[in-house]
Amino acid sequence: LLYFVLCTTGLVISVLVVAFAGHHHSQASSFICRQAEEDCECVLDLSDPIARTFNYKEVSDCEAITSTLTFYYLLQILLNLAQAMVCAIGAFIMWKHRYQVFFAGIQIRSPSTQQWQNV
Repeated sequence: LLYFVLCTTGLVISVLVVAFAGHHHSQASSFICRQAEEDCECVLDLSDPIARTFNYKEVSDCEAITSTLTFYYLLQILLNLAQAMVCAIGAFIMWKHRYQVFFAGIQIRSPSTQQWQNV
């Protein structure tokens, strides 16, 4: 039971992490960045005067933000999808092993009471 609960909890957490990483990936991939002295300032929309500004301190190259950050989000999405699949398979195997086993056959005066046949 504990293994099943841990697998389903891991599955839920992995799916939530994929959703948040996907949101941040879509946001970071649409950044418009410019160099401001030693910092890199990024915005989502240049025409919006009240758009949120993301300041990355002591980043000498804004290309690191626009390419590397989106790559890390994509890598996080892929790794958490793999983890979600492992958790889903583990939960499915545990569920199938515990609740989907049917016994068939007739047991008439057998010497051992444990001779049921799995189907």
